[in-house]
Amino acid sequence: MIPLTYADINEQNVIGKISGKQEIRKHLEDMGFVTGSIVTVVSSINGNLIVNVKDTKVAIDKELAARILIQ
Repeated sequence: MIPLTYADINEQNVIGKISGKQEIRKHLEDMGFVTGSIVTVVSSINGNLIVNVKDTKVAIDKELAARILIQ
């Protein structure tokens, strides 16, 4: 598994794991980042990402994106 920050733009990826403290995992889960979900990077600016998850575009910073591991 690799961090979401290394994903190619417009490529569908499956979330394999969310790392970090419980509160961080809960925050990401509330935004739709759950294991098994499909996530697509729409754009990347200085490591910060705009992603499409569960038919919703979400902006996340590179620190949060690094906690989302894709298969």
